[in-house]
Formats: sequence, C-alpha cells, structure tokens
Amino acid sequence: MGLVREMAQALRSGQFTSSELTERALARAEQTADLNAFIRLDGAGARAVAATADRELQAGIDRGPLHGIPVAIKDNILTRALVTTCGSRMLQDFVPPQDATVVRRLRQAGAVVLGKTNLDEFAMGSSTENSAFGPVLNPRDRTRVAGGSSGGSAAVVGAGVVPIALGSDTGGSVRQPAAFCGVVGFRPTWGTVSRSGLVAFASSLDQVGPLAADVDSARLAWEAVVGLDEAEATSWAPPGAAHAAPVRVGVPVELAAVLPDEGRALLDAAVAALGGGVSVSLPSTRFGAAAYYVLSSAEASTNLARFDGIRFGRRAAADSLEAVYRRSRTQGLGPEVQRRILLGTFALSEGYRDAYYDQALRARGRIRAEFDAAFEQVDVLVSLTAPEVAFPLGGKPDPVAMYRSDVLTIPAALAGVPAISVPVPSEGLPWGVQIMGPRGADALVFEVAARLEAALR
Repeated sequence: MGLVREMAQALRSGQFTSSELTERALARAEQTADLNAFIRLDGAGARAVAATADRELQAGIDRGPLHGIPVAIKDNILTRALVTTCGSRMLQDFVPPQDATVVRRLRQAGAVVLGKTNLDEFAMGSSTENSAFGPVLNPRDRTRVAGGSSGGSAAVVGAGVVPIALGSDTGGSVRQPAAFCGVVGFRPTWGTVSRSGLVAFASSLDQVGPLAADVDSARLAWEAVVGLDEAEATSWAPPGAAHAAPVRVGVPVELAAVLPDEGRALLDAAVAALGGGVSVSLPSTRFGAAAYYVLSSAEASTNLARFDGIRFGRRAAADSLEAVYRRSRTQGLGPEVQRRILLGTFALSEGYRDAYYDQALRARGRIRAEFDAAFEQVDVLVSLTAPEVAFPLGGKPDPVAMYRSDVLTIPAALAGVPAISVPVPSEGLPWGVQIMGPRGADALVFEVAARLEAALR
C-alpha cells in the first residue's frame, strides 16, 4: 500500500485529522526550509481547506483517496489568489485570477494545497539553480542539486513534507529530479493531462505530471488530474485498461551505451527484476538532445515574447517604448532564459530555419517513428532516468554539459510517450530507472513500475 492510501485510511479511521496532517506538513516544511524548495507557503489557505476536509469527512462526504492530503504545486502552474512566479523576477508579483485545470481537479478531489515549489526560471534548466529565488538543495545531500526544472517539487516529496507534488516535464523536468531525489516521477502521454493554466515553455512538449513518494501515490495523483479538458485544444483522454502479464521488456541500446559501469549494473538488475528483456535500437535518439534544444528554444522564443513589460510581466522605467521592452526583459529574465530565447529566435530566423528548426522537426519525426516500431516488438522500454547521480551545486557551469543531463529523458518527450522514473536502492546517492510505454498506455507504465518497485524492495 502506498503512502497516500495509508494516510487516507488513517484519516477515515480517526487516527488523525487533515488539519493535524497539514500542521505536520507545514512544520516539516519549516524544518527543511534550508532546502529552498518552496517559493511560497500558504499556511492560512491550507489550514482552511484542511478544516473543510475534516468537516466533510465527518459528514460522510468523501471525495476519494486525496481528500485531506497535503500536496504542493510547481510555481509555473496557476493557483488562484496565490502568487505564481515561474521562478522569475518577471512574474514575482503575479496573482492568477483562476486555477490551472490540474489544480482545480486536485482541489475537487479534496487535496490541500500547501504552497508553490521552486523551479528553474520558466522551467528552463536541469538543476533548479536558475531560479531567481535561489537554488534548491538535494534532501539526500545538501551539497548537491535537486535536479530540474521541478527540483522544488522533487525535494519536498523527498524530504517528507508532502506525499505528492505536481511538476511539469518538457524534456525530463519531472523524471530527472525524481531520480536525483529518490522519489517517483511520472510524465503522462502528451495531451492527456490538461496544460490549461500551465505557463508555456515549449507547448508541443510541456506536460504536467506528479512526483510522489511511491508508484501507487503517483498513480492516484495522475488519476485525479488526467482526462479531456475542453479548455485545452490538444487535450484527450487515454484508455484506462492495463496490460495483461507477462510484459515484454525492451532495452534501447543507444540509451544504455551512455551509462557508466555502476549505472549499467543497476539497469541490468532492474531488467532482471522484471523478468529479463531484449535489446532494441532507437538510432535517431543520438539526435535527441540537439533536436530538443532547437525545438524547445524556438517555442520558448515565441511563448515568452508576451513577457515584455507591456502585455505581461514587470515593467521597467524608460523614456521610450523600445527601451521599456529592452529594460523589462533584461531586468526580468535571467541568463538561461535569455540564452534560450536568443537560440530559438536564431533557429527561426530567415535563412536558418531549414538548417536548424526544420531539421530538428525531421529528427523528432524519426525518433517518434522508431519508438512506434519498437513498441511493435515490446510492450515497454527500460533505461535509466539520468546518466549520473545528483551532481554538486555549481558543478556544471558549461550550458552544453548541463544540457547533456537530459539525454535519457528527452527521447520520450520528443516521442510524446508516457514515462516514469522509479528510484533504485543504492549504497550512495539515488538512481532512477525509467519505464516508457506506447502513447496512451499510461496505465501499463504504472503497472510495470509497480512491479519493479515491489521487486526492488
């Protein structure tokens, strides 16, 4: 039984109340404040919702397993009447008028929103060192990064503050920090969880997903937010049926080839725990990182154009419109965001679009086709989530070296398939095993992840 189900049973048996559970979570957040995992706690709001949850449960109104459970939300997901900053000075005072669809659905399920978690600015990063509000520290080793860009959400789950937090995953931003912090992180099939109210980075890649203490808790969070949303044009509902045993496991040779000896041994052990697997080839994944950073930066260039001090965002004082734009964006956006906007603008510019952007689209198409072909041979693909454990703070000053941190998570994002990171027991810092399934086979991915989790205990 997962942690959320245990909490749900205890709430209903009278072992403790939601208000008591929320007070414990708030106290734990204060005890671990040095992690810098929260940008903002909402103690008053959380206490009010918890009190309502208690009254409802006492009256026989049961909203399901998340009723009365404290959760945290990544700070690029809109929360009504609670500041949403995206980790940026550009939006440091922005108070949304409404909730994102995923937040609204969590509230309808009875969850208690504890606060907003820290992230790489506008979700652009792999370490949560790019936040305007300072870096997030890894709860397993405070000299190391928590991963990114959902580092705050991974850290609050890893530190035992909440059993569930929402993050967003564009190229690996849920799965990689989950691996670094020793928790579960799930990226749903693209489009099956609404992006309405998620501040856009790269719209064809962005996807909201849960981080959780265990696979079952992650699945409960996913079940609460998944499904068609008429407010989101690309939204669709996946089938709910899981796969019957046994499951055929494939190991992409290209993704295994980048692993160090320790990582390869852990991968082999995980595959063995699932009953063994066969090698499959995804040759175009060698273009994955390059294609991803061209495509995501191009979309960021477009999506972030609105944050100019006129339409959205903080406005700098200046004596001309052009100067307002320039100063507002220079003062409001950090260096990594500026770097990606410039890269994306260049890739879309006349004379370079075919050489960069269109070429990246072709690479993405090949990767997607190779995943489809692989899933005709096997049911799931298994790799590690990251080619390394959490690295030291400040350990990757070279942006290109940082971008390589996502080499194992990017392919699933480009293919639009569901993928989950499950922590692997190890003597030192945690590793994560990544399980990927066909588009729409989210339930199958959870089923296999639960088997692996049980086998590794």
